[in-house]
Amino acid sequence: MDLEKIKQTAEDYYRSGDFHCSEAVVKTIKDAFKLPIPDDVISAASGFPVGMGGAGCTCGALAGGVMALGLVFGRTLPKDAKVDKAMKLSRELHDVFKKNHKSTCCRKLTRYMIMGSSRQMEQCIAFTGEMAQEVARIINRERDKTK
Repeated sequence: MDLEKIKQTAEDYYRSGDFHCSEAVVKTIKDAFKLPIPDDVISAASGFPVGMGGAGCTCGALAGGVMALGLVFGRTLPKDAKVDKAMKLSRELHDVFKKNHKSTCCRKLTRYMIMGSSRQMEQCIAFTGEMAQEVARIINRERDKTK
């Protein structure tokens, strides 16, 4: 799996305006890992950009990454213990993002930036690629453990 290509694909989706951050991460992971789920799942990520619909809370790229991990490791049955792994890996993703950027809050990450400016766009494009790449790395690592 070419992690650099995954990063680039997610960044290109955002850069081109085809998808926002969370949508780009989910679509990239869905396609790269050929997840057997409909494209409708991308629409579930549509509310997360700009910190949950523009509220400025959790970074949308991170939220999309958590969704993507859930698509691979999450549960669909009540009381299925798979939820524990999904939560553990989501926490890992959160902690990587926070270590790299000191915050997971979109409002804080974009403070002093004009939304839509080249500075803000480049930062968010980079976050999108980073999260897609990190999710792919986690998926690969976890799948290698089961071989």
